[in-house]
Amino acid sequence: MDSLHQMRQEYAAGSLNETNMPHNPMEVFNVWLDFAINSGLTEPNAMTVATATADGKPSARVVLLKEVNDNGFVFFTNYMSRKGRELIVNPEVAIVFDWHNLERQVRVEGRAEKLSAEESEAYFNERPEDAKIGAWASPQSKIVKDREELEKHLEEIEEQFEDMPVHRPSHWGGYLIRPSVIEFWQGRPSRMHDRIVYYKTEDGWTMHRLAP
Repeated sequence: MDSLHQMRQEYAAGSLNETNMPHNPMEVFNVWLDFAINSGLTEPNAMTVATATADGKPSARVVLLKEVNDNGFVFFTNYMSRKGRELIVNPEVAIVFDWHNLERQVRVEGRAEKLSAEESEAYFNERPEDAKIGAWASPQSKIVKDREELEKHLEEIEEQFEDMPVHRPSHWGGYLIRPSVIEFWQGRPSRMHDRIVYYKTEDGWTMHRLAP
């Protein structure tokens, strides 16, 4: 524990000035994402997704961003997983992109909505065959007896689709997170970090600086 107390990293890779930032935060995010990708980070599209039950009990996990557009952020999952079940009763969600090697972080708050069946089909059909099989084989978030049970079910699914195309299961598909808050964090010396936050309004977005 004493060693944790002594762990400190000084940040000096960059800065944020609101006078130079676009009015639309999605423009900023796309620039940051491209930079993270071109920097060679491992899975720069990894994001922590936090959901909550109807009574507010939270849970979080890392998933992969698969699309970003003017409407928001897209990921895919098993609808019967814990996050899927929580999103049914409480669509409010938060996501975080932690690009720590770049001394950057993006925090998002918004609401999740299911993609259309056609949109989910289109992405599912692009997936590798083993990933398609996995969508059928894993009862995500359910308690299983052991690894052997999972392997046996995987073999059964592989046999089932041995001579036929693997179609999308109805319990699997995508979500679009429509953001209402997007915050950009840039590490600065002495823990005086830059935090620029955008809030969604009826007329577009408003921008503010937050204290670190």
